[in-house]
Amino acid sequence: MAKSLVLIITFCIFTVFGFAQRPEQKEVTVSGHIIDKETQQPLEYATIAFFNKRQNKIVTGGITDAKGNFNISIQTGVYDITIEYISFKTITIPNRKLSKSEDIGRFSLEIDTESLDEIEIIAERTTVEIRLDKKIYNVGKDLTVSGGTVSDVLDNVPSVSVDAEGNVALRGNDNVRILINGKPSGLVGLNSSDALRQLPADAIEKVEVVTSPSARYEAEGTAGILNIILRRSKLQGLNGSITGNVGHPDAAGISGNINYRSGDLNFFNTSSYGYRESIGRWYNQVKYFDINTPDLDEKRDWTDTRKGLTTNVGLEWYINKTASLTSALVYRNSDNENNSVNNLIQLDKITGATSQNIRLDPEKEDNKTIQYSLNFTKDFKKSNHKLTFDFQYETSNQDQNSLINVNGMDTDIVNTSEEQTDILLQSDYVLPIGDMSQIEIGYRGNFKDTTTDYEVLLLNDNSNEFELNTNLSNVLNFRQYITAAYMQFGSKIYKFSYLLGLRMENTRTTLDQPTSGDFKKKSLTGLFPTVNLNYEISDDESIMFGFNRRLRRPRGFMLNPFPSRSSLTNVFQGNPDLDPTYSSKYELGYLNRFGKFTLSSAVYYEHSDNVMTFVSRKTGETVTIDGENFPVVERGPVNLATDNRYGFEFNLNYSPNKKWRVNTDFNLFKLERAGSFEGIDLTSNNLTWSARFTNKLTLPYAIDWQTNMNYRGPSKDAQNNRKGRGSISTAFSKDLFKEKASIAFNIRDVFNSRVYRNHITADTFTSDQEVQFRGGRTFTLSFTYRFNQKKKREREGGFNGGDVEM
Repeated sequence: MAKSLVLIITFCIFTVFGFAQRPEQKEVTVSGHIIDKETQQPLEYATIAFFNKRQNKIVTGGITDAKGNFNISIQTGVYDITIEYISFKTITIPNRKLSKSEDIGRFSLEIDTESLDEIEIIAERTTVEIRLDKKIYNVGKDLTVSGGTVSDVLDNVPSVSVDAEGNVALRGNDNVRILINGKPSGLVGLNSSDALRQLPADAIEKVEVVTSPSARYEAEGTAGILNIILRRSKLQGLNGSITGNVGHPDAAGISGNINYRSGDLNFFNTSSYGYRESIGRWYNQVKYFDINTPDLDEKRDWTDTRKGLTTNVGLEWYINKTASLTSALVYRNSDNENNSVNNLIQLDKITGATSQNIRLDPEKEDNKTIQYSLNFTKDFKKSNHKLTFDFQYETSNQDQNSLINVNGMDTDIVNTSEEQTDILLQSDYVLPIGDMSQIEIGYRGNFKDTTTDYEVLLLNDNSNEFELNTNLSNVLNFRQYITAAYMQFGSKIYKFSYLLGLRMENTRTTLDQPTSGDFKKKSLTGLFPTVNLNYEISDDESIMFGFNRRLRRPRGFMLNPFPSRSSLTNVFQGNPDLDPTYSSKYELGYLNRFGKFTLSSAVYYEHSDNVMTFVSRKTGETVTIDGENFPVVERGPVNLATDNRYGFEFNLNYSPNKKWRVNTDFNLFKLERAGSFEGIDLTSNNLTWSARFTNKLTLPYAIDWQTNMNYRGPSKDAQNNRKGRGSISTAFSKDLFKEKASIAFNIRDVFNSRVYRNHITADTFTSDQEVQFRGGRTFTLSFTYRFNQKKKREREGGFNGGDVEM
């Protein structure tokens, strides 16, 4: 199958090259210069659009750079050219004939005094931009995430899913690299799922989904990369917004963003404080094949309370017309509390007798992250000729404390303290070659040190004092230093464009355990080639091909060999001998816009070696509960197998009119796994699918109504049989005060159906699990007020070569 797929893809590539050689139409480059008429200063981010009357739409366009210059490639013809800038009067050049590359001149825009109180920078609609190596989802007015978090936004992005614990997956693969503004961020911190549930949804400008990353991106993440871009205005003066929300189960929060630019300085800040309670339950029924081993019914209910402050504040200094320096500080402080009750019932299969054990586990967790960053950008005379330097220094602390109570008696104290220091150095240089080509080189160094101190104190029945258990307590010092360099070359020949790259990464890891005396050190160097091709069949239709090699590195907790203490009979234990997983992925995509429909689809194939996966098995140890001995089941990661993943993705968007938009997303994939562990054959063959449907309708009195439906099909592997699950969310919104404010009400998981069910089959037992996080159904009411911001209504057609209304 793999060989056949490679042959098909190779045939498609040669076909594309063949088409690319046919010079069907001539392409020219249009350049010019835009300035502020009053100050005579260049206007950065002014918009230039080319309107084709025959096609009745904008066919292409672009924006000015820091010098006010633009260079835009376009096919020969007659166009209406418009030049726009927020709060300035628009200039229109009608019926301009373009037959050769030319500079159309210098244009001076003047302030539109009548529209100064109607600044528009917040998008009304969510749009999709199709690029050579990624899809960009510009976040608009998505009602179901109003008052929500980044996790809620990501769960509405096509190809992306977020489970009840906040873990993110891309096309069903959970090894996703999450970046903030193109780099690792303190906003993500030590626990990305927790951080993403704290960052407010209103802080996001767009999400870049990179399923076929170019060499510019780090090689981590076999599924791909999600790059979250935060809002930051460059407009002169003051603008921003503030949002307050309340919800049930108990939740409340306030968030805001503000920008102030005066002359060459731009101040920006995004801050939020939130309080949220969620109720969860976990049920595990274990049946042992050995008749002498009692069966277990274990039920755990908990209330998870999260509250915390997140802020991102910075200053951007425009040193001159071609250089800028940005300094920023990220601070995140969260205080979480989880109160759980674990009810364990044992059934003696011989006598039929039962016994009960109640375990209380109140856990408190404090997280603090501080990150300093510095960015220098230098633009040269030619458009897209750029040099950047980035520096980041981050410290994170996470403390967890738990006093465990069994049947009314305090028995254990478990303390976990984790400290992490992360330094990032990065530089990128882009050099245009001619009008249609460019070369890019870069360096990246990421140096991370993590110390985890795990402490268990057990009650001494004789002295009635808690004493440190040296067999369970441990310290782990984990160091990971990654050094990388890359080069890539891109060009466009008529309708055919390509981007070829190669990245080299060296990973040095050190695992030091002072408590046991173990010390391990590894150094691995890998090459990661990337290929991205695109052929424009017409203005509305194109095909794309991508290839990349990537890896998945084991995280620190996966390497720690000491067992967890969350359950006496079910423990998690890391594996210090884990090696990275390497994957090679091929993707062939197709985009077509016809009438009021937009179709985006892709087929993909991924081959992975040395796959890390989690297995459950008996340890041979037992634990005594109420006089009965129970076997201890251990779950942990191993390098198990070889994976082959085949998939098909289908996105169809329909916009019959401005008041009604329908979006669908369907992903079908098959996972073939070959491998064994300790003599047990864990080969599996699993076909599953997921689907998403979004409907947005404007009702009478300008009330917006949006409904999202999600379903993830059942899946199987050698040990797990996961049931299908679905959920529905709905929301209503109304603009107030001439669109300066909005009020929204949403219900997530309307039918309380987002429940995870799994049947586990091991060599000595079976287990049925049922889990529900985040309290199931939730209600949220939010109010947003904007100053010097309004929703921007997109012009029909777009000009980025791939806009899709959502």
